[in-house]
Amino acid sequence: MNNRYAVILCGGSGTRLWPLSRTLRPKQLLALNGEQTLLQQTAQRLTQHIDPTHLFTVTHEDHKFEVKGQLAELFPQAVANVLAEPSARNTLPAIAWATYQIYQQDQSALIGVFASDHSIDNEDAFLSAWQTAEQVAEQDYLVLLGIKPHEPATGYGYIKPSEQLPFEGDLAVHQVAQFVEKPDIENAQQFVRDRYLWNSGMFVFKASTFMQMLEQYQPAIYQQVLEINPANLVESYAKFPSLSMDYGLAEVLAKQAEKIAVVPVDMAWSDLGSWDSIYARHEKDAHNNVTHGEVVNLDTKNSLIWTETGLVATLGLNNVVVIQTADATLICDRSRAEDIKALVAEVKAIRPALTEIHQTVYRPWGSYTVLEERANFKIKRIVVNPGAKLSMQMHKHRSEHWVVVSGVATISNNDIEYILQENQSTYIPQTHRHRLANNTSEPLSIIEVQCGEYVGEDDIVRFDDHYGRLTNQ
Repeated sequence: MNNRYAVILCGGSGTRLWPLSRTLRPKQLLALNGEQTLLQQTAQRLTQHIDPTHLFTVTHEDHKFEVKGQLAELFPQAVANVLAEPSARNTLPAIAWATYQIYQQDQSALIGVFASDHSIDNEDAFLSAWQTAEQVAEQDYLVLLGIKPHEPATGYGYIKPSEQLPFEGDLAVHQVAQFVEKPDIENAQQFVRDRYLWNSGMFVFKASTFMQMLEQYQPAIYQQVLEINPANLVESYAKFPSLSMDYGLAEVLAKQAEKIAVVPVDMAWSDLGSWDSIYARHEKDAHNNVTHGEVVNLDTKNSLIWTETGLVATLGLNNVVVIQTADATLICDRSRAEDIKALVAEVKAIRPALTEIHQTVYRPWGSYTVLEERANFKIKRIVVNPGAKLSMQMHKHRSEHWVVVSGVATISNNDIEYILQENQSTYIPQTHRHRLANNTSEPLSIIEVQCGEYVGEDDIVRFDDHYGRLTNQ
C-alpha cells in the first residue's frame, strides 16, 4: 500500500531521566538502549512498514537541526518532512498539524502515530498489530495499540476494552470503553486482574477520518490547522490550546461510544520513562547491576550505575541509581526513580542551566563543549563538521581567541579571509564581523577563549546564517 504514512512525535524533555536528558537534548535524542538514539531506533522500526519518504516527524524548533541530523544518517529522504513546532502545545495540535500536511498530499493516507522514545523488543508483534490496526482504521475507526500489562505499573494510563469487534485476523480488536489516568498501586493491581491495557499512545487512522473527527469534536483546532502556513506559523501555532490526543479526541470518542478501537498486543514494550525502566531493559551482571561507562563496584547489587565521564566507584550499595555527567550527578533510591521530576524542579530553581543544556551543546554545524567558565572568560572546544560553517556574526561584549587543534579552518574576520592550520591561532576583536568554516572533508576542532564583561550565549548578532536560525540559536 503506497498510502501508508507514519508520524513520529519527537517532543518532550524527559525530565525523569535527568541529568542525562535535558531540555535542549532530551531522551529521544540519546542512545539509551543501544548504539542508535531512541529516535533513530523508532525511524528504523517504522520504515520496515512504510517508505522513508512517508515518514513525518514533529519536534520542537529547539531540536529541529539535531532531529534532521540524526534522521539524515539513516534516511535522508525523511529530513524534508520534519515539522518544527515554534511552541509546545501537547500532542493533539502536533498530530493535527502533521495529519493535515499529509492529507493535503494524499487524501487516502493511512497514518500511524508513534512516540520517538519507546523501546520495542518484539518488532514482529508490533508490525502485526500495526497492520491489524490499519485494517480496522480502513473502516473509519480511530485505533490504538494497547499493551498487555505484565505488572501493575502506576506510571502508565490504562485502557478498558469492551466487546470484541467482528474483524478477521490473528489479533483481537475491541471497542474502547474507557480511558483511565495513571492509577495508585491498588487500582493498578485491579486493572491487571480485569485485563485492562496500558495506553501506549500509539494511534492508527485514515487522514480523512481524523480530519472529520477533529472538525466535529475540536472545531477550533480544526479551523486553526487549516490556516497554518510558513508565513504565519509562529502566530498561528500559539493559538492552539495545550491539549493531548487522549483528552481532546480519544476520550471524547469513547464517551460517545463512537468508532474507537484498541488492538491488544504483547511486544516487550517500554516507554523508557524513568531510570528504573532503563534498568529493567538492560542486561544485569552477576550482582544484578546495570553499568554503563567506567564503573567499579564492590559489594553493590540491584543498582544502575551510569557514567558519561570519569570513573564511578561504589561500595556496599543496594537498589540505587547513580548517574554521572560532566556537570551533574544524580544519586537516588531505585524505588524513587519516578519522583525525579520533583527533584529536577528543585535543581531548576537554583541552577536552571543544569536542567536545560549539557556542557556539550549540539548545533547544525557541529558542537561545542564548555571546558571552563568564570565571570569574565569562557573556554570552549568547538568541532565543525566537514563542509559546515557557523553564521557570520559579531559580539558586543566579548573578544575571542581561536587555536586550531586539528583540521583546517577558514576564517572571515571583518573583510579579511584567511586559512589556519593545526597549531595556528587568531584573534577576533569585539564587534568584528566574523565566521568560522570548515571547507574540508575532515572535522575541524578548535579551542576558543572568550574574554569580556559578558560571555553569555545570547551575545550574538547574526548577519547571515546558512541554517536560518534565530539570533541566539
